[in-house]
Amino acid sequence: MSRKKNKSAMWGRACLTVCLFILSVSTALAGSTKMSKDLEGRTGPEQIDVIVQYKEVPTQKHHTVVLGLGGRLKSDLGTFKGGAYRVPASALAQLAANPDVVYISPDRELHGASDTLDYHNETINSAYAWNKGYDGSGIGVAVIDSGIAQVPDLPRSDVVYSQDFTGIGSTWDQYGHGTHVSGILAGDGDESSTWASDYTFQGVAQGVNLVNLRVLDQNGVGSDSEVIAALQTAIQLKNAYNIRVINLSLGRPVFESYLLDPLCQAVEQAWRAGIVVVVAAGNNGRINTNGIDGYGTITAPGNDPYVITVGAMNTLGSPVRANDVPTSYTSKGPTMLDHVVKPDLVAPGNLIISLYTPYETLNQEYPGNEIPTSLYLSYGGSYSSPYYFQLSGTSMATPMVSAAAALLLQEKPAFTPDQVKARLMKSAFKGLQPYSSATDPLTGITYNLQADIFTVGAGLLDVQAALSSSGRVSANVGSALSPTVVQDPLGNIVLIKGPSTAWAGGGAWADSVVWGTSVLWGTDVLGNSVLWGSSVVWGTGTMVGNSVLWGTSVLWGTSNTPDASVFASGDEY
Repeated sequence: MSRKKNKSAMWGRACLTVCLFILSVSTALAGSTKMSKDLEGRTGPEQIDVIVQYKEVPTQKHHTVVLGLGGRLKSDLGTFKGGAYRVPASALAQLAANPDVVYISPDRELHGASDTLDYHNETINSAYAWNKGYDGSGIGVAVIDSGIAQVPDLPRSDVVYSQDFTGIGSTWDQYGHGTHVSGILAGDGDESSTWASDYTFQGVAQGVNLVNLRVLDQNGVGSDSEVIAALQTAIQLKNAYNIRVINLSLGRPVFESYLLDPLCQAVEQAWRAGIVVVVAAGNNGRINTNGIDGYGTITAPGNDPYVITVGAMNTLGSPVRANDVPTSYTSKGPTMLDHVVKPDLVAPGNLIISLYTPYETLNQEYPGNEIPTSLYLSYGGSYSSPYYFQLSGTSMATPMVSAAAALLLQEKPAFTPDQVKARLMKSAFKGLQPYSSATDPLTGITYNLQADIFTVGAGLLDVQAALSSSGRVSANVGSALSPTVVQDPLGNIVLIKGPSTAWAGGGAWADSVVWGTSVLWGTDVLGNSVLWGSSVVWGTGTMVGNSVLWGTSVLWGTSNTPDASVFASGDEY
């Protein structure tokens, strides 16, 4: 066979690959039942909590139809084009046949995604902002989490609004996750008692106004509808509290395309309202089902291309950024089904010290995570601190990026969510170690890691570079939509960027500038950037030969659930 025929055959195979991908997504979008895969085949009197998406914001007419099928309305979800209902399984098929219905999915459960002194502020150069007088003052950040406890480093004046969506009736943090996240965001480090940290443990943006929207219960569990309702509230309160950033340190597995997922559609609504949405990537990087080595494990709604998705790095107890390595548990891209390049960037997430109270569930489960007072007191013995606690996870990395977004918006209040995302990604530190390993101290298992585009995204958050950079994408150029990846005719994995996105023009926003040369390698026959390390990441034992990510089948099992063990282990060294 001639070389020309060989090339044609390769093109044919590539077209078939892309067509199969498009077909799989199209099938999900246009399925005759208009139901998610995990609802198919469920019948009988069993009552199921679902989210029904409609072509328009539902009215009483839509609710009456559900009522007539034996269901009831749980929540109307505001201006979201859908409602949360409880319906008998026997009614699902008839409800899906309604021409006003776009898609039905379960009201899924989701979770919070979460020794030595940590150096996260030094690593991300927070002091540069503080020295310039930026602390996020005037910027509202909605923390959609497990609530915020009353702790000295977060004065009540810092929390300008609170609302509970769990039905428990309290906005107090009974789990401990939301308080820890809020401390990373805005803790002032000025504990006024004799236990003072003397500013040792400061949040990145101490001046922000926190909007406390509780969606996780005392066990760190919530639901899609609760998060959607909280997102709706944040949008409604945007002008009242100048909410410019939403922090979502939570997630759940991906079950369908982001084009159908109600959680993703809800975060996009916040993005369209002009709010920067920052989401944890997930803690599933240790999953090796079918040899995926943690790739393709980004959780929802971090799989949405419009949000900023954050992975976790390990500072190794040093402020030197070049020493930082990915954590073994940080979820990696590309996303399931849609193959979106994620995460967008990374921040420190290992052994992060922040706020807690001794009565929260996390502390009851992991009392060993209380830090010794000797880490921040120059006198007294090494007692367990009643105020400061250590956690690991992408949940801890996410508020650092939310805080950086608030600092940038304080400096550039006219910036759009896309301009914030583009600036943070382009200015991220690219000089990370390409290869590393990490060992879990509890199991003794060692994980080999590489700082590729699906592990570290555009690089490590750098507050100084973000604030001092003069580059900006024009507000009318287009969105900072995260690109997707496909296989080219030669079997390479290449970036596909929409023509109206910020990255499409090249030049100052070329791939090698935004993502760095260390995570990209060369160009293919189409002139697209080919992903670096292809022989390692994309071998036949991992992605390309794996129907989980590139074929028509999807990983529906429980192996993609969040790994809570990072809370217990203090993770890796």
